[in-house]
Amino acid sequence: MFKRPHFKEIKKRLKEPKSFIQVIAGPRQVGKTTLIQQVIQEISIPSVYISADAIANTDTTWLDQQWQNARLKLQIQNHAELLFVIDEIQKVSNWSEIVKANWDKDKLNNTAIKVVLLGSSRLLIQQGLTESLTGRFETTYMGHWSFDEMYNAFNFSAEQFAWFGGYPGAVLLINDSVRWNDYILNSLIETTISKDILLMEQVNKPMLLRKLFELGCLYSGQILSFNKILGQLTDAGNTTTLSHYLLLLDNAGLLTGLEKFSKRNITQRSSSPKFQVQNAALVSALSDYTFENALINTEVWGRHVETAVGVHLLNASKTGNIKLTYWREGNNEVDFILQYQNKVIGLEIKSGKAKVTSGMKKFESRFSPHKIYLISENSLSWKELLKLNPLELF
Repeated sequence: MFKRPHFKEIKKRLKEPKSFIQVIAGPRQVGKTTLIQQVIQEISIPSVYISADAIANTDTTWLDQQWQNARLKLQIQNHAELLFVIDEIQKVSNWSEIVKANWDKDKLNNTAIKVVLLGSSRLLIQQGLTESLTGRFETTYMGHWSFDEMYNAFNFSAEQFAWFGGYPGAVLLINDSVRWNDYILNSLIETTISKDILLMEQVNKPMLLRKLFELGCLYSGQILSFNKILGQLTDAGNTTTLSHYLLLLDNAGLLTGLEKFSKRNITQRSSSPKFQVQNAALVSALSDYTFENALINTEVWGRHVETAVGVHLLNASKTGNIKLTYWREGNNEVDFILQYQNKVIGLEIKSGKAKVTSGMKKFESRFSPHKIYLISENSLSWKELLKLNPLELF
């Protein structure tokens, strides 16, 4: 079975003497549960795995009871240590305080229970960790599958990755467009919105959030001001509401609003967002085109190529300390700006052959970036870029 790169690091940490709670967070269907099960199979530590996915969040005693059961198993079976894995931890009301109390109790009593927490709501996980568990945890973020992983696991082509994205659970359905679309729309998008956002967050206008997501997919790779977005939505509320909902969609692993590159942070925060989905499948599932029809439509396919590159860069920005933005001034634009350790590089994405654009020249003359790349068939192609770790561009 294919193992994601995170496997070795998690296995290594869990074989060390008990020191920190291990927290694995990331979007739905990226393999968090599969990864921890793979680790359990390979290490010699006995384990207890529980999931809070079907537990009512009002049940404040469930987690305490499960933790006590783990202690009893450790004691009765006379194990030297035990691995306690809690999946979908964010579903438990006041989970961080309960974890803190039990972790500290085990530490005081020298109870050798190693703890792993899994969660699909990044925002709630971060809030709980910073509020109660300071100094007690290490985090691992598992993002969407990269092209390299999809190629090695399923022999995906770059074109397939640009259309079908990086959801391993959907691979068996790619030859049946109706079933594939249904899986992405209902098993992934709807489940994420209903379980990870609407059920766990205060959302006063759920229909607005859904419409914002659909609009973001429709305009992925394009820059829209919040005021312009409001003009296309009914019951739209205000720009502050939209900004908050976009943050929720971002933390759920669905849709991001990239900021405009600027040397001044205040300008970045007030800029119009450039929509960017976090998995290319999200755009394709809402498209009126089929994979085959999109491939032969130059304009449509160009959008999917830029989306796929954006997905690749965005995934790297969430795990590799890279800041991802865009730049536009008047009619001059550069698709993506990467910042890393005080170095700035620009990338302009073209699916076919192309020449240096006026936007690239303007950006280079104004900001003197470390490097600027034209991604096209007559230089570094988008397919080759998908194989690279973006840090190599620096």
